[in-house]
Amino acid sequence: MRNDISNRVMMLTMIFFCSTTSILCQQKDRSDSSSKIVGQINDWNHSMGSSVFLLGNLDRKEPPQYFQLNYGYYLNSRDVIIAEAITWAYYHPLGIQLWESSDDVYPGKIRSFGIGVGYQRFHWKGLYSTIQATPFLQNFYDTQDEKIQSGFQLWCQLRTGYRIELFKRRWFLEPSFVINYWPVNTNFPDSFEQVESKWPNYYLFEPGLHFGYRF
Repeated sequence: MRNDISNRVMMLTMIFFCSTTSILCQQKDRSDSSSKIVGQINDWNHSMGSSVFLLGNLDRKEPPQYFQLNYGYYLNSRDVIIAEAITWAYYHPLGIQLWESSDDVYPGKIRSFGIGVGYQRFHWKGLYSTIQATPFLQNFYDTQDEKIQSGFQLWCQLRTGYRIELFKRRWFLEPSFVINYWPVNTNFPDSFEQVESKWPNYYLFEPGLHFGYRF
């Protein structure tokens, strides 16, 4: 069965998505114009943030060792350049979709380290899209936690979501859905490849929730 904690985190993300969207709908529009986008205030050109997937580290059976740090630089009220540092470990093929169930497990784990860049565009109010590419160094470990070899992965994302600003617009939440695609995934050990080859190199409609602080 796919990592249970990942499914729980995804469900938690969906709960956050629904609750924060409900809050948004109930809030009065604080701007003078209903069409004003969230990035209209330009006093704060920087942001730092992360992802709710950090909660996955509570899993003791298959800890994802997940850490993520995002930096955003606001070119203007609509356009943001993003840099992201991320590391995590996974035990199952990433192509197993959210609605699928599988017992496929690697004979060990893969630990990934990446630094990515992206571009975020606000379209209307808090509605945004983000494109991002992250090259990963991947280390393969056997069941005894001994490193076997290393490989390379190129991870591409298309994210669509809505930014909700809080606490005088300094803090924000970004519930979203993501399409993930990794066109490059090299140097898998044979034992890992036998499991990996059963699944596609994409993951569709992943729910997400980012949070951050502007300064």
